[in-house]
Amino acid sequence: MPRPRAKGAAGVRTLERGLWVLEALAELGEGGLGPLSRRTGLAKSTLYRLLQALAQRGFVEEERGVYRVGPRAFAVGQAYPKRSLLRAARPEMEALAGELGESVNLAVRAGLEALYLDQVEGTRLVRLFTAPGSRAPLHATGVGKVLLAFGGVPEGLRLEPYTPKTLTRLEALLAELERVRTRGYALDDEEREAGVRCVAAPVFGPSGEVVAALSLSAPAGRLPLERAHALAPRVVEAARRASLRLGFTGPVQ
Repeated sequence: MPRPRAKGAAGVRTLERGLWVLEALAELGEGGLGPLSRRTGLAKSTLYRLLQALAQRGFVEEERGVYRVGPRAFAVGQAYPKRSLLRAARPEMEALAGELGESVNLAVRAGLEALYLDQVEGTRLVRLFTAPGSRAPLHATGVGKVLLAFGGVPEGLRLEPYTPKTLTRLEALLAELERVRTRGYALDDEEREAGVRCVAAPVFGPSGEVVAALSLSAPAGRLPLERAHALAPRVVEAARRASLRLGFTGPVQ
């Protein structure tokens, strides 16, 4: 790892400003130079230089002038809780995948997206693969719906269509999230990718907050809706056991 070149009071001030920018991005989810300048009070020229430096190290991502927190920042910030979460969830993921033969995923919320941390591949000949570190839309995935249902819908969430079944109206999404909270699990009914269904359930932390979502995914032909609902209690139970490993002691909502 290269050593930082900034030294002295100026270097400390630059570091403080960089962290300030990261905090502002985390609060906004994403934004251009204008909103970030208003949020931080920094001049756009100064802000641009900080963002470019952060982007070079992977702490910030930029697309068409819109910035968001990058994967390096998430990896650094989540180093300890990620390790604890993976240790808690992995045995339950392996047990569920071994029992049902389908792939099991673990995801957390990262800004306006879901970030996959881990997967245990299924044992079937045709199985689904989701690379750890990949991102997915919150409104069109089972894990994303769980994270939205228990964590709230962030401002600026774009309800982009991915298939004809994607929920693209806020009213429809909010109604679906209420169903997720009521029954304790979410379904992705070919909303992110045609031919793929998922069942997801919340993983709770020690204080009762939802820290992740655990999901079972399979080809839609092998996981019709009826079977998805029938298998949901097993997914919920696996997520509950992972929650207990994390120190959760309250009733599952």
